[in-house]
Amino acid sequence: MSGYKRKPDFFETEEGKRVEQTLKIMAKDNAYSTEPSYSANTKLYPNNIIPFVNKHMDYLKSHPTTDPSHYLSNLRLITRVR
Repeated sequence: MSGYKRKPDFFETEEGKRVEQTLKIMAKDNAYSTEPSYSANTKLYPNNIIPFVNKHMDYLKSHPTTDPSHYLSNLRLITRVR
C-alpha cells in the first residue's frame, strides 16, 4: 500500500496487539524457525540475544511505512520449516 504510515500509538491498538500475538504464536509453533538472534544493544539485551518477537516488533516500530500484514505474511514464508 503506497503512502501507508502507521500512527505512533499503533502498537496500543487492537491491530497492533494482534500483530504481537501472531508473532508469539509463530514463536511457539515448531513449523517456524524462530530462534533468538544476536543484538548489539547490550543495554536492552545484556546477553546480546534478542527474542524473535522483540526483534520483529522492534523492526515494525522502527519502520513505520511497513505494512504489518504484508510483513507477517512474508515472515511466515521465510521462517517456515520445510
